[in-house]
Amino acid sequence: MVKITSYGVRPIERPYFDQLNTFGFDMNYVEDLLTHDNVTASEGSDAVLVRGNCVVDRQNLQKFADWGIKYVFTRSVGYNHMDLQAGADLGIEMARVPGYSPYAVAELALTLGLNLFRHVNLAVDQTRQANFTISPAMFSKEIHTATVGIVGAGRIGLTEAKLYKALGAKVLAYDPYPSDEAKAVTELCELPELLAQSDIVSVHVPYFPGKNEDLIDADFVHQMKEGAVLINTARGELANVPAIIAGLDANHLTGYGTDVVLDEVDIIGHKFAQASDVPNDTVRQLMAHPKVLVTPHVGSYTESALQDMISISYQNFHDILTTGQTKNAIHL
Repeated sequence: MVKITSYGVRPIERPYFDQLNTFGFDMNYVEDLLTHDNVTASEGSDAVLVRGNCVVDRQNLQKFADWGIKYVFTRSVGYNHMDLQAGADLGIEMARVPGYSPYAVAELALTLGLNLFRHVNLAVDQTRQANFTISPAMFSKEIHTATVGIVGAGRIGLTEAKLYKALGAKVLAYDPYPSDEAKAVTELCELPELLAQSDIVSVHVPYFPGKNEDLIDADFVHQMKEGAVLINTARGELANVPAIIAGLDANHLTGYGTDVVLDEVDIIGHKFAQASDVPNDTVRQLMAHPKVLVTPHVGSYTESALQDMISISYQNFHDILTTGQTKNAIHL
């Protein structure tokens, strides 16, 4: 029986792993994300399954190789947490989940956007302080009169576009390589035009290390419509936080909602005694700002998305074990 050690499996997720294990793998669950400290939990396994923010670096991969582990897969779409060069050097096969329910992240992005658009965050903070007055800052447009801009009209961005369109909003999209469906659902335009017209801008762009860090920079913010809301459920590395904070403080932006931050390995999944203990200054700035909503990378934390991630991961292992390859392999 093939033994697979899976890291980052929350207790609520275990029944899904068991129920969907139709190939009869011998599963070893580790609740914590993979680190240098718990890598030994996989010794004696034939394969390893990780998730985003696991430490899949050369050090851990070398240990896997020493133990005869030939397959290290991730149940995430992104794989910037995996050292592909080290994997290739060590003869370790890698694969990913190319997609899961796009509604998971799209619905969260929509929720953050509408929350900030209707100033729910400000209203709730105020009533928590027993203040039930109505301030000018709570005055809002209605979404059916608004324009929403989707930056990156892939599966998730396109799904969010459909949700907003169902609410009556005008939806613009910028994508260098738009699908036929994106062309049919949205009004495609160049990025400056989208930023200038949109009341809500939602970013769904993959992160390419060394290529598009700080995509959302001061120039990006400056081009946005005054009073707009900015949403980032893609990657923390895409956002230049000081530029966004400056836009918020100048009242150029109404709000910023994000499900992703920098240094997630050291932050996501951890509970800190107080805000000052969070080990990143820009994240602390976001947490403290009244116009910002931060969620702990829960965009994909839905039942449908989880089932997709597990099922596709199991299929990846079955395919490579029985045929020597998987269509979802990751290569340099």
